[in-house]
Amino acid sequence: MGIFSAIRDAIFGHHTTAQPSSAPEQQPATAHAAPAQATAQPATPASAPQPHGEAMQQVDLEKVLDARPGAGNLNWRTSIVDLMKLVGIDSSYDNRKQLATELGRQDYSGSAEDNEWLHQRTMEELAKNGAKVPASLQA
Repeated sequence: MGIFSAIRDAIFGHHTTAQPSSAPEQQPATAHAAPAQATAQPATPASAPQPHGEAMQQVDLEKVLDARPGAGNLNWRTSIVDLMKLVGIDSSYDNRKQLATELGRQDYSGSAEDNEWLHQRTMEELAKNGAKVPASLQA
C-alpha cells in the first residue's frame, strides 16, 4: 500500500459501506490467511478513484479531520507534515518523497515549495477519491 492510499484509508476508513480490507478480518485464521492478505489489494495509481464498495459516501474532509484527536494543535489545512501526523503516518522526508512520486513528482527535494505542492496535490487527489474538500484547500 502506498502513502497516498494510507492517507485516503485513514480518512475514508469509517465512512464507506464496504471495504476490501475488512474481509480478511471476518475469515477464520488459517495458515494461508496471511499470504492472501498480502496479495489482496493490487497497486493502483493514486489518481484512480478507489472503489470501497458499490456506494461510496462523500466524506467531509474538514469534519473528519477536525474530529481527530490533536487536530487543534496541528495545521493540517496547509502543512503536509501535519496532515500526515494527524492521520497517523510517519511524515519523514522519505515518506513525503514517496508520496510526491506517487502523485507525479520525481524531483521532490523537501523544500517549502515542494511541501506546498505536495499538500495541494494530496487535497486534489482526496477530492478525486470522493472527499468533500473546501475550494480554499485546492488549487
